[in-house]
Amino acid sequence: MDSTQLVNLAGRLAASEISAAEFLRLAAVEVGQPEIATVDLERAGRCGFPEVIYGPGKTAEAITQIAAQLLANEQRVLVTRVEADKGAELLRQFPAGRYNELGRTLRIDLSQPPAETAGQVAIITAGTSDLPVAEEARETLAWMNVRATMVHDVGVAGPHRLPERLAEFSEADAIVVVAGMEGALPSVVGGYVPCPVFAVPTSVGYGASLGGLSALLTMLNSCASNVAVVNIDAGFKAGYLAGLVATRRRK
Repeated sequence: MDSTQLVNLAGRLAASEISAAEFLRLAAVEVGQPEIATVDLERAGRCGFPEVIYGPGKTAEAITQIAAQLLANEQRVLVTRVEADKGAELLRQFPAGRYNELGRTLRIDLSQPPAETAGQVAIITAGTSDLPVAEEARETLAWMNVRATMVHDVGVAGPHRLPERLAEFSEADAIVVVAGMEGALPSVVGGYVPCPVFAVPTSVGYGASLGGLSALLTMLNSCASNVAVVNIDAGFKAGYLAGLVATRRRK
């Protein structure tokens, strides 16, 4: 943290926006504390949103240090793929954080979040087993300040269910469709809407689903022109892409 950032942080302490303990944590003034990561604090200016912390392989201490740097620079925090025990430790460090156990995400908003959401994205799941990936996408959109509409359990095995709920997503700026098994749902959704559809294959399914590979190949071969595909179980990536579409469209 440079001198300007430290002065700004001290100003927040003087204005009672943060506690003394939080000031010390954000300033990372513990003696001998090494800098674990080189945080890209300029990414929000270049790309519109701050750096996201990928949880696996990082200790709670490492995530704490990275998150503190982001918060000290007035940047919202999103940590993905955080297991429950690590999430509990992080909440002790950041009591204002929100841990989503199903989506395995930790989100820490600023003390003064934006007043209005920017855009609308629908998240559609084929089945209840796809919910963890859908929740990762939803938390990503919340971090981006984009309103999310959830439409669950409308897979192709019950073809009447999707059109019955069309009104809930027909006006969305973008749509995230999360499906395992044979992965057919994104093509069906794409045939109903005039916006980009980001398809997420999940690792849900029996042996021949090959851990989501079958769904991935189905989605890549979609005949719907507005369907694009992300990696297996990549709820964050689909949510982020849909959020970019929504925020750019509203601007």
